[in-house]
Amino acid sequence: MQKKLTVTIDEEVYDGLRTVIGPRKISRFIEELVRPHVVKKNMYAAYQEMAADKVRESEALEWTEAAVGDLSDEER
Repeated sequence: MQKKLTVTIDEEVYDGLRTVIGPRKISRFIEELVRPHVVKKNMYAAYQEMAADKVRESEALEWTEAAVGDLSDEER
């Protein structure tokens, strides 16, 4: 369910939002900016979502394997 919210902002900021974001897209833009700061995602679900991203996981594995290689080259 959506709720309507009235927010007061500087005219210059408003004009910039209309110009850059578009007049009918401002609410969504603001919601996407604010959401991560006020709605906490279930940590387990977030990890599941990241693990399901095969490209990201492949890149992460490549990075960790390279890092381990760097450690084995260090002198002790």
